[in-house]
Amino acid sequence: MVIGFFMILVDTTIVSVANPAIKAALDPDTNNLDNVVWVTSAYLLAYAVPLLITGRLGDRFGPRTIYLIGLAIFTLASVGCGLSDSLTSLVVMRAVQGLGAALMTPQTMAVITRTFPPNQRGAAMGLWGATSGVAMLVGPLAGGLLVDAFGWEWIFFVNIPVGIVGFVLAWIFVPRLETHPHRFDMVGVVLSAVALFLIVFGLQEGEKFDWGVIWGPISVWLLIGTGIVVLGLFIWQQAKTRSEPLVPLDLFRDRNFSIANLGIATVGFTVTSMSLPLMFFIQLARGLTPTQAALLMIPMAIGAGVLSPFAGKLLDRIDPRFLLVPGLTCVVLSLVWYSVLMNADTPIWMFLLPSALMGIGNAGMWGPLATTATRNLSPHQAGAGAGIYNTTRTIGSVLGSAAIAVFMQARLESNLPAAAE
Repeated sequence: MVIGFFMILVDTTIVSVANPAIKAALDPDTNNLDNVVWVTSAYLLAYAVPLLITGRLGDRFGPRTIYLIGLAIFTLASVGCGLSDSLTSLVVMRAVQGLGAALMTPQTMAVITRTFPPNQRGAAMGLWGATSGVAMLVGPLAGGLLVDAFGWEWIFFVNIPVGIVGFVLAWIFVPRLETHPHRFDMVGVVLSAVALFLIVFGLQEGEKFDWGVIWGPISVWLLIGTGIVVLGLFIWQQAKTRSEPLVPLDLFRDRNFSIANLGIATVGFTVTSMSLPLMFFIQLARGLTPTQAALLMIPMAIGAGVLSPFAGKLLDRIDPRFLLVPGLTCVVLSLVWYSVLMNADTPIWMFLLPSALMGIGNAGMWGPLATTATRNLSPHQAGAGAGIYNTTRTIGSVLGSAAIAVFMQARLESNLPAAAE
């Protein structure tokens, strides 16, 4: 199951390294960053919207079945991404990839939640969290090597053998768990999808349209405002639904679950929004190749990958706050450190230091947050809880991707108005 989760995370980080090459190949005639950012945002948006229902699908039809379907879709979409000959077709195939990822992700957490008792779940979630650390190493490094040696297409083709191996192993070793009957709240699915799309599209395209009119009476702010209203309507509808709601709001009465969801949304926003400007700065402003840029992320990956399993074992014996607070603090300090170093005179090796601190911080936040969220979930709520948790994480990532593109474009227009046209 972790192999699939690993693929999903790698495919996010590997694309961030390849973005400059993708833009040069498929969108060379404009200086607008919004276009290439949709390669990431389309994936994350298509990933975020179905997560609420895919968690329930795992409860209804079994996490093994839904996981295998998602892995097959993800792998086939990777072929389509690599064969894309335009930015539009690449964005479409990335959205299909996101759908496959949405089917897979909740099942990984649900299987852990349903297989391990609460007092042993920390070590399992520590391994789940360590996957993010390994992906941080493999993603940027493999992305740099593949882009330099073969071209950006191979960052997607590399998923094919991994997907095939993961499918065979999951078919053989993942058990068939008990299923639970569920009714699907299709009204809730539609409302949540519309709300997320309007908000993210408005943020993504705002700078392009100077935060004004997009077409006719439709403006950027109208889209965002309508999205917020629809989101409020979705929450109200969930509270009033007498049958099974898409989001059981009772779950949020558990303080651990609520705080963990808030924390993972913030983490998703931060991790996604930091990679794009860092990679553009390192490669375009400092002249490093994709491989050289990826090598600067090695301390982060090693720190997270090595320390996460130890953090997971500690979680079974101590209060998660003793790991979460230091972990999140390290992430904040590393971001401040990066911002101080990002100028033309800083020796390149200096960027290894905040990378190492970021890795230590990652070990203290991924596993502990997941363990905190699932600690009190009952087996029949495992899929719904995993779906909600991963939805909030991905919503944070989508908003982070959109917001950083808006901010970067605004800074370009402010400091280099001629280049931003």
